[in-house]
Amino acid sequence: MFEPFARADQRRWGGVYLRGLLLDGGRKSVEPMAARLGEDGNRQALAHFVTSSPWDAAHVRARLAWRMQPVIKPTALIIDDTGFLKDGDASACVSRQYTGTAGKVTNCQAGVSLHLASNGASAAVNWRLFLPGSWDSASPKADPAKVARRTKCAIPAQAGHVEKWQLALDMIDETRSWGIEVPQVIADGGYGDTAAFRLGLEERGLDYVVGISTTTTAQPRDVQPCTAAYTGRGRPPVPAYPDPAQRVKSLVMAAGKASARPVQWREGSRPGSGRSGHKRMYSRFVALRIRPAGREIRKATADTGLPVRWLLAEWPADQDEPVQFWLSNLPETTPLATLVRTAKLRWRIENDYREMKQALGLAHFEGRTWPGWHHHVTLVSVAHAFCTLQRLSRSPKETASA
Repeated sequence: MFEPFARADQRRWGGVYLRGLLLDGGRKSVEPMAARLGEDGNRQALAHFVTSSPWDAAHVRARLAWRMQPVIKPTALIIDDTGFLKDGDASACVSRQYTGTAGKVTNCQAGVSLHLASNGASAAVNWRLFLPGSWDSASPKADPAKVARRTKCAIPAQAGHVEKWQLALDMIDETRSWGIEVPQVIADGGYGDTAAFRLGLEERGLDYVVGISTTTTAQPRDVQPCTAAYTGRGRPPVPAYPDPAQRVKSLVMAAGKASARPVQWREGSRPGSGRSGHKRMYSRFVALRIRPAGREIRKATADTGLPVRWLLAEWPADQDEPVQFWLSNLPETTPLATLVRTAKLRWRIENDYREMKQALGLAHFEGRTWPGWHHHVTLVSVAHAFCTLQRLSRSPKETASA
């Protein structure tokens, strides 16, 4: 992973930092790691390596992706973001913002990540630190105090406020530039609700299954647009639908609970009645063909009418209404089980976050700089990939025992 490093001392301290992340212990910030590393526990050298040393995290991430692709054999790229809670406001890009990590608006950094994933394994291979508008002098939300801290936090001059969905598309482009081609993307409603994100995936020729909220609107598949007669004056009229678009929840409710079909997508880790002795992950689902609406979709498809896409909804037998929704551009012939298993593969990124935070100190970095954050999350990703390789190298009996 560290072959691109220019100096031998960088390669050495890279290895030491990884050992610090992998060793048993509590907090994985520099000082407690140095205390556990014995004769290699040079706190100053470790802090300099992760915070100030001029190595490019993207080079390490590319090598990590090349190493993990043939092992994972990814069927999808999974996009999500996670919060890094902070007490103060001196760290790069800290702001009061919503994070699912805390389930509320709080003081934190937000990192967007891209993971290679298959049913058996996954690995985080790309990262972006979200820069809020308050840190961007060109933004109407700019905070002079935070903008003034950019230099001290070593934030590049060209780094500005970019929405998370656009950061995700940028990461996809960069990952593909490394030669990693995975034709399917999975994301939750934080990304799927944004029509521009879905359109960006389609422009790149990528299939997707993305979460959406209940307020997303659509037309039924069979409703056809009608175009008013053109009088020869002004702009030609665009196709319009006779009735307003409906919320996706209403479309599923209209289909009725009887249209839900049972699907088992995998076996979990808890004891149960599955073949491996684990609990089966099972629910009931409705799949409809619809035409997603919204201003951006209508604008992009003004000449052709709204495209037909899959609407997938989870409707458990013990619930009076559906509980979760997804949109997908997978082919019309896609079986229900494939739609469900693809949507549910997103559990892998939640598992990665949990492992990296609980065991490898993903959120323990105490440095305040932009390069330091990117260095730390990249090194944690390498440590996590090492653990994944160790797990995959065991026999199935050893893995089950562990």
